[in-house]
Parts: sequence; structure tokens; C-alpha cells
Amino acid sequence: MHRRSFLTSAGAGALAAGLTLPARAESPTIKWRLASSFPKSLDTIYGGAETLSRRVAELTDGRFEIRVFAGGEIVPSFGVLDAVQQNTVECGHTASYYYYGKNKALALETTIPFGFNSRQLTAWVLDGGGLELQRELFAQYDIVNFPGGSTGAQMGGWFRKEIESLEDLQGLKIRIPGFGAEIFDRMGAVPQSLPGGEIYPALERGAIDAAEWTVPYDDEKLGFYKVAKYYYYPGWWEPGTHLVFYVNKGQWEALPPAYRAAFESATREAHLSMLAAYDARNPPALQRLMAGGAELRRFPDDVLLKAYEITQKVYEEESAKNPAFKRLYDSMRAFQRSSDVWWGVAETSMSNFRQAVRRMR
Repeated sequence: MHRRSFLTSAGAGALAAGLTLPARAESPTIKWRLASSFPKSLDTIYGGAETLSRRVAELTDGRFEIRVFAGGEIVPSFGVLDAVQQNTVECGHTASYYYYGKNKALALETTIPFGFNSRQLTAWVLDGGGLELQRELFAQYDIVNFPGGSTGAQMGGWFRKEIESLEDLQGLKIRIPGFGAEIFDRMGAVPQSLPGGEIYPALERGAIDAAEWTVPYDDEKLGFYKVAKYYYYPGWWEPGTHLVFYVNKGQWEALPPAYRAAFESATREAHLSMLAAYDARNPPALQRLMAGGAELRRFPDDVLLKAYEITQKVYEEESAKNPAFKRLYDSMRAFQRSSDVWWGVAETSMSNFRQAVRRMR
């Protein structure tokens, strides 16, 4: 008997016996909600979640839908971690140092003073064991984390008055999160925690004297230069800031493998495209800010040196009492020591030469 005839007969026999051949499995339709910590007006940082949503839909033929909600729409801007942990929403887009009060080790996922630049942090996370260590921490909150974009190195913020020495920080009310807030506190300032949408009115009415947000492109949109003209650098407390996508652990484990792969791929794309966008948009934004009256200022050496000294003490103290922090920080520090050597040989030396030549011409 020919093979084709045999298969036809076998199929007919099976159907005659009341059996059915296995049907092709249909991919399920899944709808998630994503709570962002950021307002829609900040199109680049908020846009990281939109990139994720769009690419996940494209990669799954529209069967995996993630609806993005801006900060405050369904969850407070600083309530994303709790909302994802409690499965109020399936996923979120935020910055982990907003939850510094829960465990200071969480801030290491975002950035730390005098820490990695963005490329170094990405390298440690994706190829240096960092993501595995982070996920050990986030497992305590029933969350799976993914890189969610980067602003690159940030500015030092907007000040209503000039900072000429450490003395000028005494009693200064500054909006700043995470370890940066702790270090400013130890230098005599008075840190405040405010979401992005509340910073401008607080500066305008004098409730705060200074505020840091992110980078020129976003700072321009929020209009800080209109109420605090001194724009300081470097942002030593945020040398390479990362955002993060949170997914509820149970929701992640319930996803079909193909949808997990689509989600993870989309997070990588969102991470890369955000940094590229900021690198392209910051230079002209800085020029516009200066043309609009912003005055660039570098932090005085005594401020930078004191901040560095206090930072090392803070890390030492936290490592002594917080095993989760120590495990992450020790890994980061070892990676950075090696990375800084290479960075100084290749990247920094070339960049410094180009800057010096430009100033001479």
C-alpha cells in the first residue's frame, strides 16, 4: 500500500471510530495593565513603556496587549512596586530607588552615587551576573525585573541660588531621592521626595530651594529654568541611571514561553532605544536651555570631595547591616574596578582629548 493511501485510510478509520486528530493550538489572548511612575509629558522616559507595549503586540500578532497608564492614573507615581507585588497591576515601569525606604539595596538596581555609568551598569546587569543578583532581591517582593531604559549620566539639578562651597548647602531644601538624599542630608541639606509633576510648583513657590530631575531634554519640558536658573553638574549621585520594568511573579510564570520571549526582547529594545533618544536629544536641549537663561555651574571641589567621602562611609555602614546590599554592592564594586581601568584607557582618554581640542579652537 502506498504511504499516502495508508495515512488517508488511517485518518478515516480514526474518525469513524469517533476519535479526532489533535487541533493546532491557538495562542491565547492576554491583556495586562502597566502602571508607570512617569507623566505622559515626559515622552522619552514615559515612552519606554510605550515601546514595550508596541513591540510586545507586534511580536505576538496583537494577542498580548499591555495597556500603559501614566503616573497617578491608576497607581500613585511611587506606588508601582506595591501595585505589582500585590498584583493590582500585572507590570510596571519605574525607578527602583524610589523604594529606597523599603530596602536600600533596591537603589542599586537604578544607580548609586559615584557608581557605574550607563554602559558599565548595562554590562554588569546583562553580562556580569548583576541581573541574577537583582532577581534574588526582587523575588522577596514577588517581582521579576527587567532593564527598562536609561537616561545616561544625569545633571546635578536646578538651584535658586549659587553653590560656592559646602556652607551653601546648610539648610538647603532639595528634591532628591535615594542615596543622594542621604548624602545631601549628611552634608547639611534638607532632602525632599517629590514626583516629577510636583517639582515645578514647589520650586516656584519656594517650598524647595533646588531640585534634580534627569537630563536637559526632560528638564526643559518641566520648565525648571524659569524658576531656578543655576544648572549644576555633574550629577554625581546619578552617573548612569537605569529604569526598570517590574512583572508580578505569578503573572510571569503563567505566561506562555513565546510571550515571555516577546516581553524580554521588547524590554531590551526599550532599554536601548531610550538611551539613544536621550543621547540624541540632550545636546540641543542643553543649548536651548542656556539660550533661555539657564546658567551652567560645576559643583565646587569641596562639595564633590565631601560627597565622595560620605558616600564611601554610607556604603560601608549599609554593607555591615544589610546582607542584600552587601551582596549586590560587592559584585558591582569588583566589576567597576576592572571596568574603570579599561574605561580610562579607551573611552575617557579619547573623550578628554576631544574636549581639550575643541576648547583650544
